[in-house]
Amino acid sequence: MDENNNNIELRSICAECNEVSCGEPGDYYPDWCLQNSGSWLEKALVEYQKPENKKLYKTAAYVESTGYKEWPRLQEIAEFALKASYDNIGLAFCIGLKREAEIAAQYFTSRGLKVNSAVCCCGSINKSRLDVPPEDHLNPDSDFEAGCNPVGQAKMLAETGTEFNIVLGLCVGHDSLFFKYSEAPATVLAVKDRVLGHNSLAAIYNFNSYYSHLFENEK
Repeated sequence: MDENNNNIELRSICAECNEVSCGEPGDYYPDWCLQNSGSWLEKALVEYQKPENKKLYKTAAYVESTGYKEWPRLQEIAEFALKASYDNIGLAFCIGLKREAEIAAQYFTSRGLKVNSAVCCCGSINKSRLDVPPEDHLNPDSDFEAGCNPVGQAKMLAETGTEFNIVLGLCVGHDSLFFKYSEAPATVLAVKDRVLGHNSLAAIYNFNSYYSHLFENEK
């Protein structure tokens, strides 16, 4: 692939690759593979040398190898924070998972971690104030409907000095805003999936049966 050809469209399609060359030693890659072009790899390797990134990467390797097939995600997060010496952690959660957030906070506290938590609707901001049209309110006839405030969650946790943040059940897009504004490294305990009990992969696992309609072309 000629990286000097400015008219070429660079695409990465690893999910469609059947060769999985990246998992083996050597330097053979399919012609279409971006391993053969661009400067992305060199740029990535430079970033890994930054102290904070090296700390995150090496701690992740420790958690992966030590707790492999033994630690659930909840424990992995605690072990990661402890190994990285993050004493003050943040928990950004959806109000619909208040009970789950309470249990998670209790667990992290029992492991010796200081926990600061921020609920999604912190600030009680009316959705109308954020320019959300009435038709996109869950109750269009209500004069007030508290909107999620992921930027506020990030700012609140930053003011409490959290060193590592955890997302629990934020909406699609709201989680994006939280990650964008989080001043501390962040991870996910669970994603929001109202239909599948927060088990989003169920739709993937049942792609050829119960959820095959998701993979059909829309008429």
